[in-house]
Amino acid sequence: MELRTLRSFLAVAREGNVTRAAATLHITQPALSRQLSELEREFGCELLIRSARGVTLTDEGMLLRKRAEEIVGLADRTELEIRSPTAQVEGDVWVGGGESRAMEVIARTTVRLRQLHPRVRLRLHSGNADDVLERVDKGLLDFGVTLGREPGGHHESLVLPHRDSWGVLMRADHPLAQRKELTLADLCGESLIVSSQSHDAHEGAASTTPAFYEGKGLDIVATHTLLYNASLLVEQGLGVCVTLGGLVATGEGTAFAFVPLTDLEPLTARVVWKRYQPMSRAALEFLRVLRSEVGAADKREAARR
Repeated sequence: MELRTLRSFLAVAREGNVTRAAATLHITQPALSRQLSELEREFGCELLIRSARGVTLTDEGMLLRKRAEEIVGLADRTELEIRSPTAQVEGDVWVGGGESRAMEVIARTTVRLRQLHPRVRLRLHSGNADDVLERVDKGLLDFGVTLGREPGGHHESLVLPHRDSWGVLMRADHPLAQRKELTLADLCGESLIVSSQSHDAHEGAASTTPAFYEGKGLDIVATHTLLYNASLLVEQGLGVCVTLGGLVATGEGTAFAFVPLTDLEPLTARVVWKRYQPMSRAALEFLRVLRSEVGAADKREAARR
């Protein structure tokens, strides 16, 4: 299984047509068809369903597409890192994380890093904890930002100076919008919109996915993976959304209010990376600047106390 063949397979999967894929690869259609047939013989199964309209992926083909994207992406990234000149720090730093104000630390770190090394570029991937940690473990991400989750033995981590607190996002004219705080019991009888992505709860609050609400007498009317889309549901009056604070503009002059939930524990944010994983110079420099940012924030917090 060669990288060239995997790239050809991905082109066909992307175009849904062998002829168009051959044109993008600058090879002939018969040559591309031979590559695909050889790949299917190598795996011993059918990867593509061919028809007059084009091609579609079999279940095995969809699995190969996912793995091929990871393999080709890692190969491309490795080539870029090796080819970077040793005289200066440059290249990509790959960071993954979910929706959280903790990403402000990543933003500040990147701004400072770019001031020091203008040829470093941030490659940001959005995903939940399971997706991000899987990519870290496979070497597809240098760092992952997780909420609540304590790293396993094969990870290193750095606690960020931020904790995400839970609350309820609702329309500004909702009857509960005038409350100073709420509990889950206060939400009985309300239509709830909740995240379908889990936040590991080593710290009090469970995952807050739909299963978390079972048996609590709460009515879930929708789930989401992106809070912006969920906020549109809230705005249209579908229900109220249990979410982390600070992610949507609320208060005077906006359509929304946010009321804290007192019976869900705040989540600690961490930057996680794979232990003993070789890092590019750009990633190492990112980590150095990140440690400095976190240290400065800790000193400011200590001075306020």
